[in-house]
Amino acid sequence: MTIGTTPTEERLTRDELRSLFLFEALSDDQLDVLATHGWVNDCPAGDTILDEGKPAELVILLLNGTLTLNRRVGPDDVEMTRTDQRGVYFGAMQSYLEDGDKLTYTATAHALTDCRLFVLRAGDFGDAVREWFPMAIHLLEGLFYGMRNSQNVIGQRQQLLALGSLAAGLTHELNNPAAAAVRANAGLRKGVEHMRRKLGMIAHDKIDERLLAALVDVQEEAVQMVASAPELTTLQESEREDELTDWLEEYGVTDAWSIAPVFVGAGTTTEFLERVMSSTPADLQANVLHWLASTLETELLLNEIDDSVTRISTLVSAAKQYSHMDRAPFERADIHAGLKSTLTILAGKLAGIEVVKEFDRSLPPVPVYGGELNQVWTNLIDNAVQAMAGQPDARLTLRSALDGDMVRVEVCDNGPGIPAENRQRIFEPFFTTKPVGQGTGLGLSISYGIIDSLGGRIGYKSAPAGGAIFYFDLPVASAEAA
Repeated sequence: MTIGTTPTEERLTRDELRSLFLFEALSDDQLDVLATHGWVNDCPAGDTILDEGKPAELVILLLNGTLTLNRRVGPDDVEMTRTDQRGVYFGAMQSYLEDGDKLTYTATAHALTDCRLFVLRAGDFGDAVREWFPMAIHLLEGLFYGMRNSQNVIGQRQQLLALGSLAAGLTHELNNPAAAAVRANAGLRKGVEHMRRKLGMIAHDKIDERLLAALVDVQEEAVQMVASAPELTTLQESEREDELTDWLEEYGVTDAWSIAPVFVGAGTTTEFLERVMSSTPADLQANVLHWLASTLETELLLNEIDDSVTRISTLVSAAKQYSHMDRAPFERADIHAGLKSTLTILAGKLAGIEVVKEFDRSLPPVPVYGGELNQVWTNLIDNAVQAMAGQPDARLTLRSALDGDMVRVEVCDNGPGIPAENRQRIFEPFFTTKPVGQGTGLGLSISYGIIDSLGGRIGYKSAPAGGAIFYFDLPVASAEAA
């Protein structure tokens, strides 16, 4: 159990208070004030003196015994200090600030042995310090609020950097399909122009009736083959083009090299073309092949434009999902949707990296702030990518599973791992191992805060085959969602 705010009857004398180094320079009147408002509390070995994260209500000094101060780092309870020094102080030590009543304990104190403590209410301590040391309070407030404002500014800078990275990646990803659509449209314009000329020739009876008859029956069949065209390697494609070029030249096609790639891309086989030629007069065969190639090229260009605009639409949809536009800020969401959109947004950074997805699609929706959670995905995946920079066998593995009443997500890389000397500091604000200008040291700290605000926990472990595994658990139900 933790120390309460109800005073005991036992007090310290003026001389006993002066023996504590924190109070040794105080006047008799000041010591009398502390003696009146403070009290002595005994805490048995094994008890918790105060809890990290709870409202900071007490200032505590150790009179005798041994205690530890621990901080939570992910799921781990990390011991920061172990001491038996008489007079050591902890608790609401910043209660002298203007918003001191809004602060929380930054560590958990445990009694390793029976401990004897001197206890003051935070309000009494803060009032006394502000009254006795006004100049020092101004200096301390300036230092504290200056550091807090700096952290906020750098945190905003971190978000702007993430936004800039996102915008750059999205722009790069959008540029490729947009450029492909422009190129395909230019080619299609030429094809349509060619078709208009052919139509004019038909209208003026300049096209042989036998040519039209030969084309009517095979055009649609050839176009239908485009949808089932096989995926070819570069070598297979080159061999097919050489084969078709030789075949076309046998039928008197002088520019066979230019239309052979069209037939290959459309999945047209020599067997199909042989069947077409068998029913086509010899003097029309070259014209039929050219017309057929023109028809297939138009279809391929239409498919390319369709693929390009679909890709653009997918990217815009992913960006919308990533930012959770037009969505409630707190919602029950499928975590896989956020992961998928984040992978789409970061596709440029993931080039050359094998991405393995081991998802449990049966997981229930989790109550989350979707936009903030996507920031966690971005930070963890971006860190994993940087850890594997330059590795020819780089592999990013994403896993999801149900662990009791929590949904667990793991982001794994096969990089060099986290050095032992850095493991206790990875969630610490401003701590970074990246070169100057490449990191603010707030990515994991922000991620920790987001997961903690959702009632979850975040941590890391070493992968069996090398690398690092960052994981976090989110509750399937939350008080806020309920």
